[in-house]
Amino acid sequence: MSKREWDKGVIRKLITEEEIAKRVKEMGAQITRDFKDKDGELLVVCLLKGSIVFMADLCREIKLPLKMDFMSVSSYGNETESSREVKILKDLDENIMGKDVVVVEDIIDSGLTLKKVLQILGNRSPRSISLCTLLNKPARREAEVKVQYVGFDIENEFVLGYGLDFRQEYRNLPYVGVKGSVED
Repeated sequence: MSKREWDKGVIRKLITEEEIAKRVKEMGAQITRDFKDKDGELLVVCLLKGSIVFMADLCREIKLPLKMDFMSVSSYGNETESSREVKILKDLDENIMGKDVVVVEDIIDSGLTLKKVLQILGNRSPRSISLCTLLNKPARREAEVKVQYVGFDIENEFVLGYGLDFRQEYRNLPYVGVKGSVED
């Protein structure tokens, strides 16, 4: 892809920068309300790489003391469809025992990856685990996962931008767009 064609293959904007900013602010306010009266430590866990942009913006909207940690899992590789095999590529640095944990994900479609991650984290005795996602594709759900914070429900389209990628590109688009042909 040439430098001048950073959005090549995007056929339309699905969610604009302004819509994302408004919704992230609302989600941060809701998380603040939900955890403001709790005594425990709040740990926000980013699932790398796609969630980093969303998590950074979200954490600035949570008006509470918090810590951040990162976990890298993969079920896609360089493909557009899940391989159904979840690999833990980087585990947390923080001990989550007794902490309130908010797991931040960019998109939930099948739910298979998140179900595995939540099982792993749940076995580490946190005080609570909540799931926060920017994008939710309920039509693709294969595994039941309870999502406490949802930015946007979307249809079954291949999306990218605002952290989401296609072959490690497009993450820096400031909006969520729909990808045309995967050959583009």
